[in-house]
Amino acid sequence: MTDDIIAIDGPAGSGKSSVARLLADRLGWSVLDTGAMYRAVTSEALHLGLAPDDTGAVARVAQRSLIETRPRVSINGRDVHDEIRSDVVNVAVSVVAANPAVRAAMVQRQRAIAADEPGGLVVEGRDITTVVFPHARVKVYLTASLDERARRRGEEGGESVARRDHADSSRETSPLRQAEDAIALDTTGLSVDQVVEEIVRCLKNTTSD
Repeated sequence: MTDDIIAIDGPAGSGKSSVARLLADRLGWSVLDTGAMYRAVTSEALHLGLAPDDTGAVARVAQRSLIETRPRVSINGRDVHDEIRSDVVNVAVSVVAANPAVRAAMVQRQRAIAADEPGGLVVEGRDITTVVFPHARVKVYLTASLDERARRRGEEGGESVARRDHADSSRETSPLRQAEDAIALDTTGLSVDQVVEEIVRCLKNTTSD
């Protein structure tokens, strides 16, 4: 199991995925997009004709499905890499992600992935610093203004992003929140490179302590 984990949390459009990928490339580490896992479950549930709020049936999908996130996202051998960013998944994923049994299954898998990872791992999502890896070597909470995040999300729009914020922060199980010891970075107006440089600096500080 790797002890080198950088955990990145933050709301939709804060730059988590772009930062995590570039940071992992910079460090030569692996990267895990946990949001893609929830989106894959959502995509599969919809593919099977299930309602997102059918908690039992959707939980079984999460528990029984084989999910891969690298190099492309797939579930049970079906490539859903592009599909998971569709409007229909954008609308349904908050309901699926709020399902306690789905979250329990995903957290177990995320920890198993880290346990099998021989090198460093950059993990991004919405409960990574608070629930999944609370003892990560570096914990980062990214944010940005609503206008900036809506711009980054493109066609999803500001109202959709605001709804996702509310759903993520108000759910009973593993709500989105900033860990007390996480480094808060406002990415508004910053390039991905600038954010990555700041996280690398923080990582170096932990090495020198």
